[in-house]
Formats: sequence, C-alpha cells, structure tokens
Amino acid sequence: MKAKRPGSLKPSTRETARVVWLPGDGVGPEVVREARRVVERAAELAGLELESREYPCGGRYWLQTGKEWPDEAFPACRDWADAVLLGAVGWPGATLPNGDLAGGGVLFGLRFGLDLYANVRPAKLFPGIPHRVCGAFRVVWPPESVDMVLIRENTEGCYAPVHGQLTRGGTSEVAVDSRIITRKGAERVIRHAFELARERQGAPGDGKRRVTCIDKANVMAGCRLFRGVFDEVALAYPDIATEHIYVDAFMQALVRQPEHFDVGVTTNMMGDIATDLAAVLQGGMGVAPSGEIGDRHAMFEGVHGSAPDIAGKGIANPLAAILSGAMMLDWIGCRKGSAAWRGAGAAIETAVRAMVAAGEGLSPDIGGTEGTSAVGDAVLRRLAGEARRASSSSARRPRRRRA
Repeated sequence: MKAKRPGSLKPSTRETARVVWLPGDGVGPEVVREARRVVERAAELAGLELESREYPCGGRYWLQTGKEWPDEAFPACRDWADAVLLGAVGWPGATLPNGDLAGGGVLFGLRFGLDLYANVRPAKLFPGIPHRVCGAFRVVWPPESVDMVLIRENTEGCYAPVHGQLTRGGTSEVAVDSRIITRKGAERVIRHAFELARERQGAPGDGKRRVTCIDKANVMAGCRLFRGVFDEVALAYPDIATEHIYVDAFMQALVRQPEHFDVGVTTNMMGDIATDLAAVLQGGMGVAPSGEIGDRHAMFEGVHGSAPDIAGKGIANPLAAILSGAMMLDWIGCRKGSAAWRGAGAAIETAVRAMVAAGEGLSPDIGGTEGTSAVGDAVLRRLAGEARRASSSSARRPRRRRA
C-alpha cells in the first residue's frame, strides 16, 4: 500500500461546533456523562462534528486544589467554545473563607464573565411523565396544558454581588442585600422574551402568542422600572399579546391554569423561585433543562443541584442534562444559521418524548426504576431509531423527474 503524501487528506467539510463540558460536583459528572454521550451521538447521526474540552470544577475540586476550576477553564469557555454545558456545583463542607459556596465562582463567573443575561427555562410536560404529589405518582396536570417558557434576568437583581454585613464584637448584627434593576438589564431580557414568543406556537389554552410580565410593582421600585420598560418594549411587538401579573398571583395561576401561559419574563430572584415551581408541573427537577443566554455566549445546565446525598449511587435522572444538551445544539444552530445543528437538538427532544411515552427510561424520581446510565442508553436507542426512520422515509420519497 502506498503511503499518502502529506497534505493529500482533504480537510473535513462537516459543520463543526466546540463545547466545553464542566461536570462539577455530586451527580454532575454522572448526568453530564450521559448528556455528552447523547449530544455527541446526535451530532454524529446528523453528519456534524463536535469538538470537546472537559474541565473539573466545583466545591470538591476546591477542597482538593484550593481552586474552583483550572486557570485555563474560563478562557476556554470565553474564547474557544461555542457553548458550555455544566453539571452542578456544591459539595458538603466546601465553603470559601468569606462564607460563599465553593464552586459558586464557576456558576457566577460564567454568568457575569460571559454576560449571560437571559436564564431561559422551558416547562414542558411530556406524556408518560407523572407528578409526585403527597408521596405518590399520579397525573395532576395533563401534558397538553403545560408548555411554557419562563425567562429570568440573570445578571442583576438580588443576585448581583452587592451585599454585606455589619459585625460588632464578632457578632453579625445587620445584613444587607441590595437589589439592582437597570434599564439596560430589563430591556434586553424583555426583548429576548418577545423574540422567543414570536418563534413559538402560543399558549396551550388559547393558542395566543403572549408574554407575561411577572413582578411586584405595587411595592418595589425596581419592579416598577421593570414593568415600565416591559410596556415600552411591547410597543415594538404588536403581534404579541401582553399582560402583567404580580408574582404571588402568578404562583397561584401557575398551578391552577398553566395552559394560559406562553412566555413569562421576570427579575432574577423571583424567576429563580417561580421556575422551580414550574419544574414541578413538568415532572420535577430531574427533567427540567435550562439555558443561560447572552449575545455571544451561552451555558446550559439542568435546573437541579448537585444532590450529594445520591451522588455515586447511579440513580440520578440525566434527562435534565440531556434536554439541556438539546437546547444547546438548538442555540448553536441559531448562532450559526444551521438547520442541521437545530435538527440534531430537536432529534434529542423527540427521542426523549418517544421514550417516556413508551414507559421506557424512567428513573426513580419520575416513577421508574432505571439507573442513570440505563436512561442514557434508552435515549440513545430511541435516537438511533428516529434516525433510521428518517433515513428510510427519505429513501422512499419519490424523486422528481428532470424536465
């Protein structure tokens, strides 16, 4: 066999994307492993090329090294990657000298360092996923009633790093957390909500494309600014219905009539709390994905935490991480103007939907018995089956005759 001459190999013409994987603490490495398997397989089946880098991070890494993540990790996320997928951070006994959670520097470092201002959390219930209520699994909300996206501002509000304590004689007497709401911060996340509403099919109940402003403008000045900016931005979207609701009333309406909501937008801490309740409607934290989106960067992660109590037991539900991976591929496709990447993301969601509808791949938190890797295997089988069906359908499609 003749040796190939240097340079005779043709460079790959496949579309390429770069992802940084940050497994983190607790169940993070377990669920990220399954998400990575599924995402890489979806890309492969679509004829796409995915380049990856993986870095340890979190509280446990801090206990071992004195750092929350390697020095090269953040530059890779900022300068090399198209997107980032994070597992979870937080480990028992891992606390920084100032009292902050060790590993929080990873999460907030990415949010603030990459300016990820829109925290996008879909709440969509797939047929076959029950709700755990009062210690039993049952269908409380019908799947056709739960399909909304809640968006919270992600870089300011109560989680902005503006806080402190007054200490006298070694005793903390006063603690202050300042809530920062700016016109710029409000405007860009609200505009993101309206743009997303234009892409959706409307609320399940009436089919209306609608953006709901969730606030507490009756008592909080920051919310009054947020609501005022909402009304200004809404003028540019006459095709989208709008409404205001106080956050306490929204919490009631969310469980009583979820079919009314399409896209909701709110401030940081209010959104953090409201979206955790919305996750209950879709089956719990184990199936709730999220994306933290900026103008140039994005990070994706399951809504759940590191769950150190079940870490290493192989029972964590990886679907939140897997569906976050699907969101990541869709975002990459939007950024690159690539239908192929968006299609790969959609294929993952289709595979998960088909799997749970058939009663397969259900972990203990959603009424099943499957372990973490078994759920990943079940998604991969469905993904391969969907690819075969698509290929078979394409082959049977009659070709148009040339004129």
